[in-house]
Amino acid sequence: MEELRNAQEIKDFLLQIINDHKNKESILHPFDISKELEALRKLDEESYKFICKKMPSELFAEILCEMPTYIQEEIPSIISDTKIANITSKMDSDDASTLIYNISQIDEEVAENILSKLDKEDQKIIEQLNSYEDYEAGSYMQSELFNVSIDENIGKALKRLKKQKEENILDNIFHAYLIDNNRKFLGAIGLEELILYEHSQKFDEIAKDKITEYSINHKEDISEVVEMFAHYNLSALAVVDDENRLIGRITHDDIHDIIQQQDTKQLYSLAGVNDEAEQEESLYLIGKNRAFWLGINLITAILASIVIGLFDATIQSLVALAVLMPIVASMGGNAGTQTLTVTVRQMALGEISYTDAKKTIYKEVIISLVNGFLFALVIGIIAYFWFKIPLLGLVIAMSMIINLLSAGFFGAVIPIILEKFEIDPAIGSTVILTTVTDVVGFFSFLGLATLILL
Repeated sequence: MEELRNAQEIKDFLLQIINDHKNKESILHPFDISKELEALRKLDEESYKFICKKMPSELFAEILCEMPTYIQEEIPSIISDTKIANITSKMDSDDASTLIYNISQIDEEVAENILSKLDKEDQKIIEQLNSYEDYEAGSYMQSELFNVSIDENIGKALKRLKKQKEENILDNIFHAYLIDNNRKFLGAIGLEELILYEHSQKFDEIAKDKITEYSINHKEDISEVVEMFAHYNLSALAVVDDENRLIGRITHDDIHDIIQQQDTKQLYSLAGVNDEAEQEESLYLIGKNRAFWLGINLITAILASIVIGLFDATIQSLVALAVLMPIVASMGGNAGTQTLTVTVRQMALGEISYTDAKKTIYKEVIISLVNGFLFALVIGIIAYFWFKIPLLGLVIAMSMIINLLSAGFFGAVIPIILEKFEIDPAIGSTVILTTVTDVVGFFSFLGLATLILL
């Protein structure tokens, strides 16, 4: 689709989308429409509000799910609570609970008013989903699913599914979830597997064939759910309560979003940036958060400068040291960052834990030591031919080995120790490691120069 150039073109385009939807004609995916709506919001707020008010609730329900949190939070200031309630009623339960929760973070009274306009069943489901903690599996589930009784006829169940699909009660259905008369979860069978059986058969006749028993307790940590999706290539996962009763399901699209959020958070944390703050529109809040970590970095930089100051007489005696110092610090910092990034990522994937830390540290130290000797030889030769001082090449070579060795060791140790104390290894690791490599690099290089060259 060609990029639209101005607010009027976007407005006309969205009006056409609304008209096509009313005429039940084929339209763009909700994600694409949401991006155009966001673009209009930035260019012309009045036109944006006009389109939001004109947007049919059924279509807006699909679009709003694709939009950022801050836009969901502000939606009560644009359209009426009654329309928001109507939009919410047309969402999947997990998306509806997220919308109500986001609105409540800005105005709890408005959120309660919207919730009160929903039918009692929807209210109960949303309140239940929002009662879970962020890390619990139940907060990511949806109540809409296709469950069948173990003694039900397959053909009858499929007719029921067809009716629910025609009435838009269910979508993205991958499995039939088998339950007993007490709603206890028995297993799941893929819909494509049902074509192997006669419609006259009952589910208890096929219960031993093609049935998977994967499920997760509603209080389990969401990280366990992510691992199950990754390990077993799942498209959806049944959620059960403490009595093993089926209460919902988690689908692959939600897990994809969670993985993306985790990766983004980890990447931002390694850079000393808060992922939630970066989603803010306020430049003040973004700048304030970044300034905190820059302040921490300034303190650590001063520590490195203090170390350099201890050897000011040495540097004055041999200017070549000032030329070569950044090389030692840079190589140590890069080597440490490599180790830190690999270690933190493997920890996030569950491949490394505190119990097997010794093996990880040993591996990283060996790799760093090998690289240390390799680049010590290279920089030693370069320094010799550059400044014609044989012992200077020896000094920087020895310093390179020491700094890369410490970079590999601390790059692995720091995140492992932070995790042991239940601190996110991605947060603060970079700042601590940079301080270590700078201090060790400068101290070893200038200290050896003082001992050997002067």
